Amino acid sequence: MKYALLLFLSVFILALGSKPNGTYDIIIKNGTVYNGSGEEPFIGDIAIRGEKIVKIGGLDNAYAPKVIDASGRAVSPGFINVLSWAPNSLLLDGRSMSDIKQGVTLEVFGEGTSMGPVSGNNLEWNTLDEFLVHLTDKGVSTNIASFVGATTVRQYVLGHADREPNEFELDKMRGLVRQAMEDGALGLSTSLIYAPAFFAGTDELIALSRVAAEFDGLYISHLRSEGNSFEESVDELIEISRKAGIRAEIFHLKAAGEPNWYKLNRVISKIEAARIIEGLEISANMYTYTAASTSLAAIMPPWTNEGGHRAWINRLKNPEIRKQIVEEIKTDSNDWENFYLAAGTPENIIITGLKDSNLKHYNGQSLAQIAMHRGTHPIETAIDLTIEDNRRIGAVYFLMSDENVERQIRLPWMSFGSDGGSFSDQMGVMVHPRAFGNFARLLGKYVREEQIIPLEEAIYRLTALPAKNLRIDGRGQLEVGYQADIVIFDPETIKDQATYENPHQYALGVDHVFVNGVQVLDHGRHTQARPGQVVRRSKK
Repeated sequence: MKYALLLFLSVFILALGSKPNGTYDIIIKNGTVYNGSGEEPFIGDIAIRGEKIVKIGGLDNAYAPKVIDASGRAVSPGFINVLSWAPNSLLLDGRSMSDIKQGVTLEVFGEGTSMGPVSGNNLEWNTLDEFLVHLTDKGVSTNIASFVGATTVRQYVLGHADREPNEFELDKMRGLVRQAMEDGALGLSTSLIYAPAFFAGTDELIALSRVAAEFDGLYISHLRSEGNSFEESVDELIEISRKAGIRAEIFHLKAAGEPNWYKLNRVISKIEAARIIEGLEISANMYTYTAASTSLAAIMPPWTNEGGHRAWINRLKNPEIRKQIVEEIKTDSNDWENFYLAAGTPENIIITGLKDSNLKHYNGQSLAQIAMHRGTHPIETAIDLTIEDNRRIGAVYFLMSDENVERQIRLPWMSFGSDGGSFSDQMGVMVHPRAFGNFARLLGKYVREEQIIPLEEAIYRLTALPAKNLRIDGRGQLEVGYQADIVIFDPETIKDQATYENPHQYALGVDHVFVNGVQVLDHGRHTQARPGQVVRRSKK
């Protein structure tokens, strides 16, 4: 009798701690389910238990303590921001507000530079993976992943030197890439338009890419030129892919500067030929705006940056060198990407990143306006602002055409990245509106209003396509056994509100967001949950 009673109590206790098959943590009912495959949506229910999706289909007789009626709403996998500059903003505020409000559940870092490897900086990490773990330990609402930056590896070994590495140095660089790949980095990234990345030759990049290729990583690049040497720069990326045996992607594909707009069709033809004829896996990503955003230093010749920040500022202060810099900026040349000439006019360059209290009132004004106020030539004005603010000043450059943006959106191998941080609307500094609106703008302006591509295609290219390209398992689709990264939004109202004049405006239309089964956005309000995880490249 005693043993029978003990057995009954044991079974009873186990039953209390378990959940029967029809009991879940969360049920999403009656939603229009876009599973990420690109196929037509269907009306259905989704059950979540723990971090996972455990059932998709009719769940009329099932129970969950939380049930969300998604009638009239799209239910899709969480969106993947394939080009995020959010590491520093997430260190300050892990909620990832501007991206969560658009349905982003994975931030991918590392455009050319990465948060590791680093040394001698008194930080709480040295390797890239240690940084990612540090960030999730602090608490972030989105998942995070990263490429290892070829620029960061180069700086670790060579500093800001404008020279080729010797064999010993190249071996050390290879070893740093190998460590990052073993830790789960998504691949190797470059930003060849900027110094010191600009100093790396093609052979160096091939050597590093071969290491990443051993792990089925991706080579992803901000091209050496998006303007005068646009086609040649795409040729270089294809050559690296071919010789290193590595898949490759172009960061924020664009033809920059009106004289170069016609080149986009030629570049697309090059990529299609590499894909179809050679069988190379070449893809691209983009943001949904006609203006770029980078440093005001992008108007200056790369050689001015050799030796680092102090050497750069000292060159700008030297009257003779300054005269040379001004003349080079005025001269149309294929030797480097000249954003001053690409913008066409200083009216198309908007200053956004001044920090000095005596200069901040210029933020949001064009370089032409500031030059007129100061009574100096726009190039001289840019140099003076750089010296006075003593930093790389943010700037917005209007470089692209609406027609080319629409042409790129139609490409079946195109995914999307904001090329911005993820911020609260209470931040003070000016930013490009893409940080607050890139993904909502795709779904509102280009899908609903202009019908460039259908919604199911857009969702595929925000979810399953980048997950495949990045070699991320268990995310990017609504499938049983996948992580419950889910966004519920209204396809009739989703839209971006951020403007160049007032960028700190959240997007509209996203109701609920789940990250790893935890609700982060509830009826448009942040729950303060920070369930984000480090996402690593799947093993071969």
